[in-house]
Amino acid sequence: MSELKPPIRILINSQRHQVTGMPSAPRLTGFFLCLLLGCWLVLAPHPSRAQGVAQRDLPRTTLNAGMYLIQAQVASTPEQRAIGLMHRKEMRANEGMLFIFERAQMQCFWMQNTYIPLTAAFIADDGTIVNTVDMQPLTTNSHCSNRPVRYVLEVHQGWLAEHGYGPGKRLTGGPFGRN
Repeated sequence: MSELKPPIRILINSQRHQVTGMPSAPRLTGFFLCLLLGCWLVLAPHPSRAQGVAQRDLPRTTLNAGMYLIQAQVASTPEQRAIGLMHRKEMRANEGMLFIFERAQMQCFWMQNTYIPLTAAFIADDGTIVNTVDMQPLTTNSHCSNRPVRYVLEVHQGWLAEHGYGPGKRLTGGPFGRN
């Protein structure tokens, strides 16, 4: 015959409450092990980030900066955006990466594990550049948009300025359509 355990009494806000049906120690241990495993699965680094693998097989789109073309890889999922241009040692002069977010919000970028000096252009829905920032390789300084945006374009540092593009100028092509 199993031994009956008395109910556990706890004190909440100076009032005594009786708790019955508390899970046994093995059930609590199993619960906490499952919780720990779940947290590890969510927080563990993804193999491509942990191994230093650059992502090069993303979809591409062509953007127009006036008469100049930018061949941009498109990072549209949370994982693609998290990796971005990390682990790249080189990139062609007219290449970049276009980050697309689900909704307009303040966007901030950094350069951890990124070896190429980049300029980030924070872009409004119509393709107008809101602001640009130059970012130094292998740093964790935050570089943020001046207002909520859905798009961020990373290109070689100085490329936009050299081609006459900065805040107020409009990019076309890809998600921004034509003039």
